[in-house]
Amino acid sequence: MKYLLSLLIITVFISCQNQSTMVAESTAPNIVWLVAEDQSPDWFPMYGDSIQSLPYLQSLSADGVVFTNAVSPVAVCAPARSAIITGMYPSTLGTHNMRTYNAYANGENEPSINIPSYSPIVPDGVKMFTEYLRKKGYYTSNGPKEDYNFEKTDAAWDDSSNDHNWRNRSVNQPFFSVFNFSVCHESQVWARSRDSLFVHSADIKVPPYFPDTPTVRHDLAVNYSNLKRLDNQIGKIIEQLKYDGLYNDTYIFFYGDHGGPFPRYKRALYDTGIKVPMVIKFPKNKNAGSTDDRLFNFIDLAPTVLSLAGIEPPKVMQGIAQFGEFENKKKPQISYHTSDRFDELYDRLRAVRTTRFKYIRNYNTDISRALPVAYRKQMGMMQELRQLDSLNQLDEFSSIWIQPTKPEEEFYDLVNDPEELHNLALNTLYKDSLNHFRELLEKLIKDTKDLGEINERTLIDNWLVHGKQPKLENLEVTKTKKGLELIHPNPNTTIVWRILNDSIWNIYSEILPINSHFEAKAERIGYQDSEVLVWD
Repeated sequence: MKYLLSLLIITVFISCQNQSTMVAESTAPNIVWLVAEDQSPDWFPMYGDSIQSLPYLQSLSADGVVFTNAVSPVAVCAPARSAIITGMYPSTLGTHNMRTYNAYANGENEPSINIPSYSPIVPDGVKMFTEYLRKKGYYTSNGPKEDYNFEKTDAAWDDSSNDHNWRNRSVNQPFFSVFNFSVCHESQVWARSRDSLFVHSADIKVPPYFPDTPTVRHDLAVNYSNLKRLDNQIGKIIEQLKYDGLYNDTYIFFYGDHGGPFPRYKRALYDTGIKVPMVIKFPKNKNAGSTDDRLFNFIDLAPTVLSLAGIEPPKVMQGIAQFGEFENKKKPQISYHTSDRFDELYDRLRAVRTTRFKYIRNYNTDISRALPVAYRKQMGMMQELRQLDSLNQLDEFSSIWIQPTKPEEEFYDLVNDPEELHNLALNTLYKDSLNHFRELLEKLIKDTKDLGEINERTLIDNWLVHGKQPKLENLEVTKTKKGLELIHPNPNTTIVWRILNDSIWNIYSEILPINSHFEAKAERIGYQDSEVLVWD
């Protein structure tokens, strides 16, 4: 009886808390992200390609705004997702290597080079941005992919699973829901190589950095076909939104998590690797059918969503709000891009990009751009590139990427040479521009506190204690006249709590009723959670 009474008290407390929040935030907008893995703008109709019809994405683009300079700071998924979820550069977080935290390998990561699975200790104040949405009353959901390059915190999501959906929220509760689509991932180029094709390979335009062969055309056709599958899956979400009467007033973001799945795309700092498709449909279809050429970096996604929700982005975030209540009127003119470890191999590069020029510095000039990453060797196109190179059958442009060495500097005019085939670093006409970009790069390395210069093993030894993540101190409970106050000595932690036997952790923000029955803990990215405090 005592337990039931306590449960009733705490349930009423939560209900009142939610109701008061919802009354205050009844106008808070709903926001949906549709995230495609491993795709570049090259193959989408809204960017001028006519090979594959994608009716749902074309309709979304007609209702929304197409962004022509959206970029990822890293050309591979886990580091890119760490930027998306925090609003920070991966090289500042320590998540710049692919990958650090490996949730798929039972604690192992890259044993061949002595790299364990670990979560970098991020700078003070850095959190998964959805925590701020939840504190304001949002229902947050995600799935099926996480892969943030660190172990996620329980404060981030109400639901992160294959079955997540905004329909699981409370009545009229605003929501932020992320849907991740893997059907167009790199691995699907070889996994679906014998599946039905929805385009004719003869119709495909082969870019000049690839040899024009049946194998190359086939792999490109598989990707186009996977985009059709992607469009069908996205269509189901859009139809759900329309059926629920939510489509018109919801912010809908579509974007790729980095560039395309092919060699010279994924893991490369050319635009094929870092430039992504991005469409935003605004409520009431504001500015429908238009294009926007502003520079939109992934580090801007978190502060932008918070701003749209009426939440001021934390000062620690390196990105800016591109829209919303806290929109930064001064738009970025440059973006910063990094390359470090890919699986078992290292190749450190840094790049600075504007909408006109790109400067790339290669720190390991004695190795090829075409790293022999074991995972990529499964692709038919990659195998053929190696074979043709061994036979000296690649032409001038298709051989550049696979050459055994690379120059220390690369400089490209993205307007006149969008495919980045003509390196201008040795052209004396660009001497002043090259010096300017060199200085920009050095400033960015310093200003962002880039950790790339530090050996990864050294970073790990600095972060871990006896090979394990450091553990947070335990919570303290103080009884006051108002109820139970939970306290942790570290102000950078988040305290979460839940009713005993419940599955969802709540973010602690107000004193709990004196007769509560709950469990609570402190958490922070890069640390083991504190011991669970059970109050019964």
